[in-house]
Amino acid sequence: MTTISIDNVSRWFGNVVAVNDVTMTIGPGVTGLLGPNGAGKSTLINMMAGFLPPSTGTVTLDTTPVWRNEQAYRHIGIVPEREAMYDFLTGAEFVLANAELHGLPDPGAAARKALATVEMEYAQGRRIETYSKGMRQRVKMASALVHEPSVLLLDEPFNGMDPRQRLQLMDLLRRMGAEGRTVLFSSHILEEVEQLARHIEVIVAGRHAASGDYRRIRRLMTNRPHRYLVRSSDDRALASALIAHGSTSGLELDAAESALRIQAVDFAGFTELLPRVAREHGIRLYEVSPSDESLESVFSYLVTA
Repeated sequence: MTTISIDNVSRWFGNVVAVNDVTMTIGPGVTGLLGPNGAGKSTLINMMAGFLPPSTGTVTLDTTPVWRNEQAYRHIGIVPEREAMYDFLTGAEFVLANAELHGLPDPGAAARKALATVEMEYAQGRRIETYSKGMRQRVKMASALVHEPSVLLLDEPFNGMDPRQRLQLMDLLRRMGAEGRTVLFSSHILEEVEQLARHIEVIVAGRHAASGDYRRIRRLMTNRPHRYLVRSSDDRALASALIAHGSTSGLELDAAESALRIQAVDFAGFTELLPRVAREHGIRLYEVSPSDESLESVFSYLVTA
């Protein structure tokens, strides 16, 4: 059972702070590292993998610092988001080269097993330059698995994959988590994390925003104030009927948009209230649309909640 510990870690590039005083522990099982694009997820993963030193703080693998510790790579497999491959090699040659670099006793057998694990035998003889994005992701995965690491770090691993490839990779990661390996994958897509990870760590603007069971944090996201843009046959009458109800905390008539802007604090209550009030007052609803459903707004709420 291998654990990665991140203790008061910060990393800056010149005047830009990419990771700001983050503390977390990643243990066996599947953990999702969730955050909007630019939140600092890749920088954090690069420090866990020993590619970058922390500016302050420590990253340890079972109490041993990762930075400048070549022995750590016996235990870590990484799939970076950035492409870092030799396109003139075939998939089989690329994975074999990594098996040989690890000094495995039978690199050929290890490479074949890793390619079979990600279902890439059919294309192993083709040059990587001919691969689709999803195929390149899978051969990177095979390379990361070739030495059977106890820790797997994946940076946006589902990018470019078709639905079948995504399901296959999700099944593979679930199996590895069930085997007791420490699997961390980053994503900015809530649905990916919901399907795969029971435990999540949320990063926003370089800061650690939330940690724990996915369902608990998802409830925080669901119960945050929701903002809606509503167009109806009588916005003023609708506002008057809604304003006294406890599920709403703010209403504004937007003359420029010819619409009503509503902030709801009780999602379930509001979704029942709006059509009922419209029906009772003979008001026709032309449009009801969320105005703050971006991931950035969700994560910002977590930071300030």
